[in-house]
Amino acid sequence: MITRREAAQRLDIPIEMAARHGLPSTLTEAELREIEDNPPPWLVQSRANRTGKKPVWVDLVCEVCGLTEKARPKKWWPTFTYVSCDSHEPSALPEPLPGEVRVEIPGVGSQFTGWVDAPLD
Repeated sequence: MITRREAAQRLDIPIEMAARHGLPSTLTEAELREIEDNPPPWLVQSRANRTGKKPVWVDLVCEVCGLTEKARPKKWWPTFTYVSCDSHEPSALPEPLPGEVRVEIPGVGSQFTGWVDAPLD
């Protein structure tokens, strides 16, 4: 069975939209394939309205161990230099380049920390 979250990721729509339009909490592979092959009008309209400026889902990949998670990007997220699991020490990442400082951004996804290397002012 496929969860609503997994279905939303595969359809490239927010979970809230999937729930609002009646996608059940679990679907079979055949049910999801039917939606993909014959999208309902609301899904066709959603895809037509996309500007491509902001992705619906992003893949977070730990720079240290390779653990991955799909997450909805937040407006406040900067462009990360690195992403790592919360359990890894900052020293596990490559050092910032000379003349740069590293800023920690906790709370990225459910278990990640984002890192931004920026030039010193």
